[in-house]
Formats: sequence, C-alpha cells, structure tokens
Amino acid sequence: MKVCIIGDGLVSLTLANVLIQKDIFVDIYKTKKINLYDRSRTLGISKSNIDYFNNDILDIRKILWKINTIKIYTEKNITKELLKFDNKDSQIFSIIRNYQLQRLLLKNLKKNKFIRFKNNLKIEKNKYKLIIYSDSNYPFFKKFFSKKIEKNYNSYAYTTIITHKKIKNNTAFQNFTKNGPIAFLPLSNSETSIVYSLRSIKKKNFLEMNTLANKYNPIYDIKKINNWSSFKLKSSSLRNYYNGNILAFGDLLHKVHPLAGQGFNMSLRDIKLLSNLIDKRINLGLDLDISLHKEFQKKSQSKNFIFLSGVDLIYELFNLESKISLNLVNKSINLIGNNKVVNTFLKKFADSGIKY
Repeated sequence: MKVCIIGDGLVSLTLANVLIQKDIFVDIYKTKKINLYDRSRTLGISKSNIDYFNNDILDIRKILWKINTIKIYTEKNITKELLKFDNKDSQIFSIIRNYQLQRLLLKNLKKNKFIRFKNNLKIEKNKYKLIIYSDSNYPFFKKFFSKKIEKNYNSYAYTTIITHKKIKNNTAFQNFTKNGPIAFLPLSNSETSIVYSLRSIKKKNFLEMNTLANKYNPIYDIKKINNWSSFKLKSSSLRNYYNGNILAFGDLLHKVHPLAGQGFNMSLRDIKLLSNLIDKRINLGLDLDISLHKEFQKKSQSKNFIFLSGVDLIYELFNLESKISLNLVNKSINLIGNNKVVNTFLKKFADSGIKY
C-alpha cells in the first residue's frame, strides 16, 4: 500500500509519521528545499492535541513549554484582564518552536524504511492509492481546489522572540489593541514569542514593531528583541476537500486567524480523524480508495467551518469593541467570560474543537 504526500511542511511531516506506523509506504514530494523554518515562528498546541501527539505520533515533551494561564486584555482596559483562563494543576496548552518540531519529525522519518523523499515534481496519479495534497506551491493540482470561502483581513502577522530577565513564565497574554491583537507566548523562563496581527495592508517597519512591542509589554524586562518576520492574514474554507484520489489537507482545507492559535490544532484534529478512518478500513480488510476522502469530508467539513466561524466571530467582536466609544462589548464579554460554565466551554472549545 502506497500513499503520496505533496509538501514537506509540518502538517505533511506529522501525517507521514502517523502513516508509517500503519506500515504504509509514503512518498513525500518536496516542493521546495527543506529548511528549518524561520526561528521566530512558534506554535500553540492544545492539551488534548499534545496528549495525542505524545501517545500516538511522537514524544515531543522535551521541546514543549507549558502554559497554565491565559490573560486577555483590551486597549481600553490594559491594566485589568477582561478574561482569564486558568488551570493551575495542568497546562491549558503548550508553545513549541516550529523549527524544533520540524527537525524532530524529519529525524524520525529519515530512519524509517517506509518513507522516501522525492524532488521530482512529476507525479503519476495512478501509482498511488491516495494522494495527500498539502502544499499550494505544487502547480498541477491547484485547478482542482480553487473554490473556497475566503476572507481577507487586510492584516499582516508579525512574529519575533524576545529575550528578557528570568521570571516564572507560564502565563500567556493577549491584548486586543486598536490596531489588532498582540499575543505574548512564553517559550522559557527567559524567552517569549510575540505575534502581533496588525490591521493594515501596508507593512510596518521593524523599528516601529519594536516600539509597539514595548508599548504593550505586559510584564517583561526586555533585554533583546530579535528580528521580525511577517506574513499576510486570510481565513479560508475549501468547498470540496477532494478530487478523485487527491485529498487536500492542512492549510489548503482551512486557514484561520492566528489570534486563537488554532491553525495547527485544526490540522491535528484532521490527522486524528483521517488516521481513525484508515484504521477502520484496515481492520475490516477494505482498500483505501476514494470513499475514504468522501467520509473524511463528511465528518470534518462542517465542524471545521463552524470552528473557523467561531474564531472569526471572536475577532470581529473585539474589533468592534476597539472602534466604538462605549464599552458595551467589553462589559458583555467580561460578564459572559466570568461565568464558570461558559468559561469551561470556551476552554474545551479551544482544546478539542467542535464535537457533536
């Protein structure tokens, strides 16, 4: 049994690590030279997905930094948190550096007999039972997956890592400023990642970004601000997940605003679902064919769309609050968020996604 994965990003490498455990031969087509990612990029992974990763994919505990509290502010209430999510006994989520996760996934794959890396972009569709398409840089399949629901935020996400005086650093901060949300995500007791999503189609210069980072700095005695990276922000939802034996995956299926740190988490939930569907077929002695793609879309598409819409609603609520003169939205969010039942629901929503 042989599967083809197009792309060598984090989602592709994670999925490949899942498939080789089922003794499935995987060809990974590299659409660009493998690199160890921009070192300013980080990921937030929810507790349920961390448990899934460690138990069923690969042990990544050594490269994680646990977060047990999240505090949310707005520009109008910068000294008092609007919302607080706390779990003193365990982490709510963990932060991981992109390049470290990629390096670990690659190391595990390169020593496995079921994996082959290929640079040739010419793919014989009939050679593979399934083709997982997870890199839009590959030109030949774009035409099959052009229909999507898309939203342009007219924003750029700016990322960097600051070095600061050593503190107990297990609290993440998010401030919904007048120009967009800025998040401070701990990486260690002396390093913290910053992700600032600015509502502007004009790129900011890095000196200006340093000024903004200092302005909204919640607690850190900053020693150094590293170089900034940026990328344009859009959200999207693909209308059709598959075409024949080709299944779109990862960011091609869905892109989400980074304010909730849910992009990779959504893909991990997709990987878990796809893995379970494959196991079911293998246990029943069934072939892996196009019906797998059909069932995957049926079980995941509506959940993914609802989740995307929920994150977008949060963004728009805070965006509205920053524009109006009255604090009606602010007070409403504070009242709802302090309700224990609602607070628990929001934590479960962020941790596990939509379940029904």
